[in-house]
This record gives sequence, structure tokens and C-alpha cells, in this order.
Amino acid sequence: YVPPQVRKVQETLDDKKREELGRLKKMVNGLINRLSEPNLSSISGQMEELYMANSRKDMNETLTDILMNACVTAVAMPARLLMEHVLLVSILHHNVGIEVGAHFLEAVVKKFDELCKSDAEGKECENLLALIAHLYNFHVVHSLLIFDILKKLVSTFTEKEIELILFLLKNVGFSLRKDDALALKELITEAQRKANTAEKKLQDQTRVRFMLETMLALRNNDMRKIPGYDPEPVEKLRKLQRTLVHSSGSGKETQLRVSLESLLSADQVGRWWIIGSSWSGAPMINDTNSKTQQKLHIGKVSSKIMELARKQRMNTDIRRSIFCVLMTSEDYLDAFEKLLK
Repeated sequence: YVPPQVRKVQETLDDKKREELGRLKKMVNGLINRLSEPNLSSISGQMEELYMANSRKDMNETLTDILMNACVTAVAMPARLLMEHVLLVSILHHNVGIEVGAHFLEAVVKKFDELCKSDAEGKECENLLALIAHLYNFHVVHSLLIFDILKKLVSTFTEKEIELILFLLKNVGFSLRKDDALALKELITEAQRKANTAEKKLQDQTRVRFMLETMLALRNNDMRKIPGYDPEPVEKLRKLQRTLVHSSGSGKETQLRVSLESLLSADQVGRWWIIGSSWSGAPMINDTNSKTQQKLHIGKVSSKIMELARKQRMNTDIRRSIFCVLMTSEDYLDAFEKLLK
């Protein structure tokens, strides 16, 4: 057996495979280029067919590459265009499988983290943040990730970060308030504290004031105070999404409840949010403390029963304790209680 990581290294793409991938890329590219709201239904249908006909890995990689090239540019992308691209990902995420959204999300978050650390002058960060915001708007990812990103931006708190916080709150602020008002309140308090301490250093005071006003408007649920806020396009596309998602579960249960830290360290600890993608090298599984906690309290059991357990080859603590519970219980209720303990 060759594990996937090693297999990936060994795999040299032969000509036939390369040709196939090239053809696939052309087809996906053609569909993405024609993508617009009226033909979303036919294009998502064709994409689903491609998913059925090709390997998930190839399709996920091809789709993610093409979408990243289309949406992550040095100039600000039109919000409408980004929404339509993300809506397509969301429909595939619900209809094909959660690994579609998970693969795209991971690529976007890693790229965003990388660009945040570098001092890139373009609008790539805003475009990536818009993609993440709309992945949340269309129920691909849980608010947990958005709060993680906001906390990270608030902790750094430079001009660039303030710009990004404003941008993100304008896109998803009211949805965050609906999902977790308490977390939003804590975030606002933290931002106010940061603004007070950083007041001397930041030259552009008006941006900070504007950000705090936006946050207060969010806290008071006052939409009029946020200039240019228009929930209409997102609502319209959400309705369209409900008609295009086959399963009734177009909502919360397919949301990926994954934190920023988990996404960034996915290569080291595996992807627990995709079925079958976590691995035993994960530090939390290989923890030495957990071994000490596994001593089970069986209570006082006679040596006769323990001898019986040994004869029946009950070779681990947990097997022995279950065997002892079953042999010594008065009735099924007693056994149930003891097993729960």
C-alpha cells in the first residue's frame, strides 16, 4: 500500500492524463466564462455531469484553479460576478458533495493568509475576502470561520486590516448578528479597545471612526447607517439557490464548521471536516495524556470474573470492563447504567 502523500510524489503525469486534464480544463473554463444568473441552472447541471464523469480530485483542482484565476485579480472584482461564481460552488457543494466547497474554501483561505502577510498593493485580499464572505452567505461555511478572520484582523489592526474589517462587515455583518450576536458584541468591544490604544499610531483617523460607527450600527441593527449596504442581490441569489439545490437540506447541516487554524494547518493534521481525510499523525490523536485517561473504572470486580474475562480473551481494558459489566449486572437497566459510566 502506497499512502496518498507518497503516491502524489511518485505520480508523473503521462501524456494521456495530461491531455485529459487539458480537455477537462477547457470544458470547465468554457462553462465558467459563460456563467451568469439566468443560465446558472444549466451550467450547474453540466458541472454536475462533469463531476459524475471525472474523478473528484481532478474536478476539484480544475474548478478551484479556474475560479481563483477568474476572481483573484489585482483590481476589485464586481460584487455580482463574485456572488455568481460562489453560488455555483455552493450548488455543487450541496448537490455533489461537501468536498467541493471544502477544497475551494481551503485554497481561498490559504491564499488569503499568504497575501495578508505579504504587502501586496493590489485588491487581491479584498477579492479573496469577498469569496469567503459569500461562501458564508450561501451556507457553505459556518460563521465560526468569519469570526476567526475578524479576530485576526482586529488583533493586527493596521490601515490595511481596518479596510478589510469594514469590507467584511459590510458584506456579512447582519448575517453574523443573526447567527451569533454575542460573539459579534465581543468583537466590537475588542475593536473599540484596539482603536483607543492605536489612536496615536494611525494617521487615517476617519477610517477608524467610520469602522466603529459601522460596528455600532450593526450592534443596534440599524441598516440605514451603513452606506451602500444592499441585501437585495444576496437575497435574490439565495432564492435561486433554494430552487437549484436538489436535497431539502440546502441549509445549515452542510455548512463546514471549521476554524481558521484548522484550515491553515490542514496539511499537518489532516482535514477532519471531509470524511476520511483526517489521519492518525494528528497531534490531538497522538497525545500522551489521552493514554493515561483511558484507564477505566470498573469498580471492585471479583478475581473469578477477571479470570473468566482472561479466558474469554478480553485483552484490552475496555473489553474487560464491558465483559465484567455484562456478567455482574442485576438486570438490563443496571447493565445500561454501568455501561454508560
